[in-house]
Amino acid sequence: MTEIIGWASSFILLLTLVKQVYKQWKDGKTEGVSKWLFIGQLFASIGFTTYSFLVGNWVFTITNGLLTINNIIGISLYFYFLKKNKKERAGA
Repeated sequence: MTEIIGWASSFILLLTLVKQVYKQWKDGKTEGVSKWLFIGQLFASIGFTTYSFLVGNWVFTITNGLLTINNIIGISLYFYFLKKNKKERAGA
C-alpha cells in the first residue's frame, strides 16, 4: 500500500511539473518563468536522485531522475526562448 501511495504521489508531482514545461514550450515565452526555479530544482533533483539510489528507494530514485530530465528541458527551453525572443525584438 505504501508503494502505491508513493507512485501515485510521484505521478501527480511529475504531471504538475511537466505541464509547466509543456506550457512554456507551447507559449514560446520566458515571461513568468523563473530560471532560478528550474536551476534550483535541477540541483535538488540530482541530490535527491543520488540519495534515493543510495538508500535503495526506487520510487524516489525514478521520480527524481525524471524530475531531473524535466528540469533540464525546462532550463533549455527557458534559454532557447529567451534568445529567440531577444532576436525577434531586435529585428522588429
